[in-house]
Amino acid sequence: MNQRLTLPTALLLTIPPLMWAGNAVVGRLVADLIPPMTLNFLRWVLAFVFLLPFTWQVLKADSSVWKNWRRYTVLGLLGVGCYNALMYLALHTSTPLNVTLVGASMPMWMLATGALFFKQRITRMQVLGSLLSLLGVLVVLSRGQLAWLANIEFVPGDFYMVLASIAWAFYSWLLFQPANAPLKDAPEIRSDWAAFLMAQMVFGLGWSGLLAGGEWTLTSASITWGWPLAAALLFVSLGPALLAYRSWGLGVQRVGPAIAGFFSNLTPLIAAVLSAAFLGELPHLYHATAFVLIAGGIVVSSRR
Repeated sequence: MNQRLTLPTALLLTIPPLMWAGNAVVGRLVADLIPPMTLNFLRWVLAFVFLLPFTWQVLKADSSVWKNWRRYTVLGLLGVGCYNALMYLALHTSTPLNVTLVGASMPMWMLATGALFFKQRITRMQVLGSLLSLLGVLVVLSRGQLAWLANIEFVPGDFYMVLASIAWAFYSWLLFQPANAPLKDAPEIRSDWAAFLMAQMVFGLGWSGLLAGGEWTLTSASITWGWPLAAALLFVSLGPALLAYRSWGLGVQRVGPAIAGFFSNLTPLIAAVLSAAFLGELPHLYHATAFVLIAGGIVVSSRR
């Protein structure tokens, strides 16, 4: 049974959007130091190393992970291999604030993916909320000039973030398993957040490694090693990859996903503050308008 939202729980649920916003800002800061696919791969390599002492049983030959290898292969591709790699790629041409605002349109992609591919029924309120979220995304893409949409040249990073959001929508739906699903997470994995994340990383590292290898083969990739990059890698592996995942899981267990979901909308606001502080990228009026539309869409979608 969900508990009442308390100050400690609210502070706990503030950690994930802080980490996610920081992930976008750090990704932009090191965009000239390391290629995006390589950054994603090294991030998960470090997270794997940090988590291994606590989850080494997942890698045993008799682990249920290998029996469900198809499931974890797909989850690893979408969650570990694609989502953050596309986000880091988006940050080469877009801003952290734009990236987090476009990512906040997730409810629209969730509904569309569920209806088209997972036979989920959507309500009128959900459709209305999705349209509001879509309008907010259009405000960001057009830089506040909706009349210019017919002639505007979109920033490539905006499209990459849309693709990342679609990948995350598929990933999220695949996490949901009906009672009659042929492949289920074993109890020892389902009840342990670290083991479940490790199960995805085992296969996700393969996908992210392939993408990084292709990046070095097909482009003139290079890495500028130094303390700034080392600190960035340490942050993105410990913060967004591990700390945020754990804090979000605990918060949802305490108050339920409906209340916890509103805290994810803090990400664009925190990204705006961090961008102004570290990148000198001050937010504009259209950013505030887009956030209000996206947040309003989420609120409307959640109403029965």
